[in-house]
Order: sequence, then structure tokens, then C-alpha cells
Amino acid sequence: MKFFTKEAKIGLAGIIALGMLIYGINYLKGVDIFNPSKYIYVKYSNINGLIKSSPVFADGFKVGTVSDIHYDYNNPGNIVVQIELDEEVRIPKGSYGELRMDMLGSSSMHILLSNNMRESYQVGDTIPGVVNGGVMDVLAKDFIPAFESMMPKLDSILASLNTLLADGRFDKTLTSVQNTASNLEKTTASLNRMMNSDVPEAIGKLNKIEDNVLVITDNLAGIDFRKTMDEVDRTISNVNEFTAKLNSKDNTIGLLLNDKSLYNNLNSTAENASNLLLDLKENPKRYVHFSVFGKKDSKPKK
Repeated sequence: MKFFTKEAKIGLAGIIALGMLIYGINYLKGVDIFNPSKYIYVKYSNINGLIKSSPVFADGFKVGTVSDIHYDYNNPGNIVVQIELDEEVRIPKGSYGELRMDMLGSSSMHILLSNNMRESYQVGDTIPGVVNGGVMDVLAKDFIPAFESMMPKLDSILASLNTLLADGRFDKTLTSVQNTASNLEKTTASLNRMMNSDVPEAIGKLNKIEDNVLVITDNLAGIDFRKTMDEVDRTISNVNEFTAKLNSKDNTIGLLLNDKSLYNNLNSTAENASNLLLDLKENPKRYVHFSVFGKKDSKPKK
């Protein structure tokens, strides 16, 4: 008698295939049926789209999977999430489960472990849960109400802009701005030309002046100022001495300049000479004798 008939083999293969199918489905859900685990519950008022088979993290490491979610109809507003934890995970009392929402709107559970080393939750216990909306929650609570309050102001600003754009003076203002920009471009071009031509030339002249100043400075440095000042002092002393002699009467020049009688005599002599010339002009015959036949003997004949 054969124990493994054709029908038995087909049935055994079907059982093995069914087992593999069940294992594969649970594996895709994140449940390892060959790995022993324990269950705890987390209570929330809002799960923000959390689904079964979602991973559960502790300190960024996956420690379990969401195995079931059910709504407590006896206590409305309470949602109980059952999570399957690894057998070695220890949840200290005081820990809680936090739901975090990412930018795409999906939620993930993170168990925030406390530092209580003496007491821990047992299988089937319920821990508190909190919801952290993240950036989306901040946007919903702060940004959206603020944006809604700004909408009337934005409408007023848009209306003012429309009125401004419809005003003909706005076009004139734009034209003036364009003209100003054109003038600025011309001014900039002029400045560029000046910087490229006049400024280098001026800098060259300044460099020459600086060189000349250095030469003059070197020449001044080579001058013996003490000797020069001594010569200037001697010259001034000689001028003072000459001036003193001019004011004194013990020399010829001093007498000429300071003796009044000599001045009076010179003045009288000049006056007499003037009278003599005048008389000579009026009576020339008195001083000059002419003879047609020669000079007349002035001595009388004996």
C-alpha cells in the first residue's frame, strides 16, 4: 500500500503553497510569523491616516508593526491601535506613542521611550498616544489662518494696482524712468571714457609732480641751512651797518644826506645857475661878441 499517492502529493503541495502564501502576505505586511512577538495598544483621538502594516519605530529603529486598528464605539473619539512588537523590546512606563505626519500626508508611529528602568509595560497594556502634525500641522494652525486674514488686504492691494496701471500718468512715469535709465547709461559711458583716458593721464602728471617734489626734497636735504642762515645774518648785518652810516654825519654820503647847509648851498647854486642861463638866453650879447672883420683888439693903441 502506498502512503504517498498522487492525490496525497497534490494535497501536500497545496498545503505547502497555502502556507507559503500566508507567510508571504504577512511578510509583505511586515509581520514575521516565525519571529515571536508581543502586543500592546496605543490610544489616539485621531490617527491621521495611519494604516495597518505601518512600521513602528523607537529611536529611529523599526521595533514593530501596526497589526490592527479599531474604533471604540463605546467611547466615541477614541481609536485603539494594536502594535506587534519584537519579543526583546521593553517599553518603560512613562513612554508614549507619537504619530508623525510627513509632507506627503502619510503617518508613522514613533515610540518615545522614557528613562524608567524599573517598570515596563506588559503584553496587552495600553500606552498613551499623541499626534504631532509636523509641518502640515503648523501650516494648518498658523499659516492658513494668517493667509486668510491677509486676503482682504491682498484684494485691496490688487485693486490699487489695477487703478494705478489704468492711470495714464503711470505710462508717463515709466517713460521718465526709461529716460533716466538712458541718461544714466550715457553718464556711465562718459565716466568709463574718463576713467580710461583722463584719469590715467592725470595720474601720470601726479606721478611726475611727485617725482619733482622728491627731487626738490632731496635738494633741500643737501642744503646746509645753518651756513645759509649765517650768510643771511651777515648780509642783514652789513645792510644795517650801511644804513647806520647813511644816517650818520661822519662820512661823505652821510653828510650829503644829512647836512642841511650842503643841501641849501646846492639848492642856491642850482638857483643861480638857472638865473644865469635865463639871463644868457635873454641877453646873449652881454656874454658873446661877434665881429665880421675879425676879432677886435681890446687893448687901446698908444
